[in-house]
Amino acid sequence: LCCQCGVPIPPNPANMCVGCLRAQVDITEGIPKQGTVHFCKQCERYLQPPGTWIQCALESRELLALCLKKIKASLSKVRLIDAGFIWTEPHSKRLKLKLTVQKEVINGAVLQQVFVVEYTVQSQMCEDCHRIEAKDFWKAVVQVRQKTVHKKTFYYLEQLILKHRLHQNTLRIKEIHDGLDFYYSSKQHAQKMVDFLQCTVPSRSKSSQRLISHDIHSNVYNYKSTFSVEIVPICKDNVVCLSPKLAQSLGNMSQICVCIRVTSTIHLIDPRTLQIAEIDGNTYWRHPFHSLFHPKQLEEFIIMDINRVHEKKKGAGAGARSNKHTLAEAWVRKTSELDTDHQYFCCTHLGHILNPGDLVLGFDLANCNLNDEFANKMNPQHIPDVVLIKKSYDRSKRQRRRNWKLKELDRDREGTDTDDERQYQDFLEDLEEDETIRKNVNIYRNADIPVESDTDDDGAPRISLAEMLEDLHISQDATGGEGAEMLT
Repeated sequence: LCCQCGVPIPPNPANMCVGCLRAQVDITEGIPKQGTVHFCKQCERYLQPPGTWIQCALESRELLALCLKKIKASLSKVRLIDAGFIWTEPHSKRLKLKLTVQKEVINGAVLQQVFVVEYTVQSQMCEDCHRIEAKDFWKAVVQVRQKTVHKKTFYYLEQLILKHRLHQNTLRIKEIHDGLDFYYSSKQHAQKMVDFLQCTVPSRSKSSQRLISHDIHSNVYNYKSTFSVEIVPICKDNVVCLSPKLAQSLGNMSQICVCIRVTSTIHLIDPRTLQIAEIDGNTYWRHPFHSLFHPKQLEEFIIMDINRVHEKKKGAGAGARSNKHTLAEAWVRKTSELDTDHQYFCCTHLGHILNPGDLVLGFDLANCNLNDEFANKMNPQHIPDVVLIKKSYDRSKRQRRRNWKLKELDRDREGTDTDDERQYQDFLEDLEEDETIRKNVNIYRNADIPVESDTDDDGAPRISLAEMLEDLHISQDATGGEGAEMLT
């Protein structure tokens, strides 16, 4: 019989029933039943004392570990059997933990008890968010520059940064005339950005640091670091003149080449032979060359006659040829000179898309003054009269039909030019025409523009629906406006 209430019980070392034993001994004594957890609203992280902020989803294993660490010292006298969350409203600012503990009590009897610990979630801004709000408190800056008129490479770089989410650690992004500045709260994040840039675009970088303060007692130095990244000044659709030494090392290419794309390397094609080559950043800085023309100097030609060349004998030591292009010989006339009989003969790599009567954009080398050290030393017979760049389509019709869009970096704009919109449209057209660049870019479907029928199609390249992503917008949760903010 129980020595307290006389109820028959199975024998145990305490000679008491469970009810009397619990009335005599409380094994949860000394364990706090309430606590506080600090949460940053801006970055949605929890404070793990003394100064670490960690990302935790609601009712996750990480959040459970964080809550248990707060009462770890008081749990040392009991044995923790089980722990779990009791569901609470996401916007209630409360976290409830259900704990099961065991402890040996009178004469070796083991008592098990279940109790609830309630945590209040208090808002507190973390140091990183303080710096973001301050705007000017930065430890490192990455200055990305490209000395060109056209910003095609920058638009491509922006999409790569968005795709790989490298803009998340920035305090501020500032756009200036010839580049972008990325501000960071730590040197490690800036170095990560520099490494990413060197892997994705041909570039070179320099770094410097300035001493802000120095504590002689604890030997702590406070520096501000600056990383300068210079991207090669060559863009897609540029006509370039290589040095004789570089052209020979690339498989005896012609010195006059066309840049068909810029990724981690510069992709060149010889319009006379379809020979292709790739030049990385290190090779470029050893043998630098420049663009012969600005994009504004493109002229419109009309194809009078075109003959595809199926067999072209390879020269000695020639490199690889492009399989995506077709070599052709064409007679062209400027649309501004249609009242004359003056025609130009040229070789082109666009034989697969050009037909007689098509409009095409190109550069007139016969009637221009080339100011380039390598081009001036070339034999005039080796310089083509005209270099064709790309087929011309009705731009306004392409814009109306474009049922997709791209995301943009949130940045401070200074000194933006009206010419930027035209350059951005050029970049969107390049995405439609070049599948290789398109693979590295997240393209989102624009639901506002209906899908048109192909009855009035003029043959302009378009992006298929299969290549587009659905743009997700979460406006409101079932719990209301506040609940939507805490979605994870």
